Amino acid sequence: MRIAYGIMGYGRGHAMRSSAIIPGLEAAGHQVKVFAGPDAYAVMKERFDCTLIPTIAWRYGQDGRVDTARTIRENVGPMADVLFGGAGVGAMHRDFDAFRPHLVVSDSEAWTHKVARQRRLPRISLDHVGIMAYCRPDFPLADRAAAMRDAFGYRTLMGLPEYAIVSSFYDAKPRYRNVEVVGPILRGMVLSARPTRGDYLLAYFNKGPHQFLPGVEQALRSLELPVRVYGTGRVGEDENLSFRAPSQQGFVDDLAGARAVLSTAGNQLLSEAIWLGKPALTLPEDVVEQRLNAHMVVQMGVGEQADLATLTGYDIERFLRQCDDYEQRLPEYRREGNKEAQAALERALDRIRRTAGGGRKTSLGALRSGTQKA
Repeated sequence: MRIAYGIMGYGRGHAMRSSAIIPGLEAAGHQVKVFAGPDAYAVMKERFDCTLIPTIAWRYGQDGRVDTARTIRENVGPMADVLFGGAGVGAMHRDFDAFRPHLVVSDSEAWTHKVARQRRLPRISLDHVGIMAYCRPDFPLADRAAAMRDAFGYRTLMGLPEYAIVSSFYDAKPRYRNVEVVGPILRGMVLSARPTRGDYLLAYFNKGPHQFLPGVEQALRSLELPVRVYGTGRVGEDENLSFRAPSQQGFVDDLAGARAVLSTAGNQLLSEAIWLGKPALTLPEDVVEQRLNAHMVVQMGVGEQADLATLTGYDIERFLRQCDDYEQRLPEYRREGNKEAQAALERALDRIRRTAGGGRKTSLGALRSGTQKA
């Protein structure tokens, strides 16, 4: 089958997950064309047939937090494009005319969802954010109202696909029949890494120029151990801080050898840290999905949560003193969902093949638990 594969272009976690899935599709004989926003495109373009598309991205204030007003203001154009059909949607229609896909697989990517709906193509959602939109996770009490808002917004933007596969380091009960929750999807270099217990801390910031605040830098400099820092745009040695350039293999090697991880709370990175046995001190972005990830790290007993704007060296030292306890609990949650995800994807593709001739097309909206059998 010819598959158009959309990848959300904000951050690199979506690209890391997709890069572990697409080779399996190609090995099974499917032809895949990737449509990726800027951050994902930078990762995918050398390895796959990849087209650059627009994206919707968070904007930040000087305190490193999401600036809601600026986010809304600077995304008016892209939102209008994807909701009402602008230049980006038009360009994708032309690409679809040339490629003639049978279906779309999307990792939180709105433009491919939109064009697929307009062309009445089957859609498979394969991402992590679906845990909020298509499942019932254990949200912190303070976030439950905001979670309902964000889940509704996500379903409005993406629609309800025919099938959804949700990859996560924690479980949640599906809301719909055609939803499967699988373990974390891990790239090959992570699976082949051999973890060791090093004497340094790995620090990662997915939007470092906004998140590597003076207070964060001061906290890291106050530590009596080396820190390897990714995501700031800086390179070189400075006292106990070693600023690293972007490198997939270099990052995995440093993650595998670290004593522990300090990072924003992206699901993909936390999944990799858990697989490699690394306790995590999370600094979630000011969005519900990352706060949920950080909350689950604490609930599972494999790390702690702190605030990006108020982080101190004492917070990090206290976390490091507890790392032995967190490390003992990590094996309980070590899970690789690649085979689960590939099997779920092939089941969805098989159902799409079998129903294509009959013209029957059913979305998750018609498959709410208890209403219809898949």
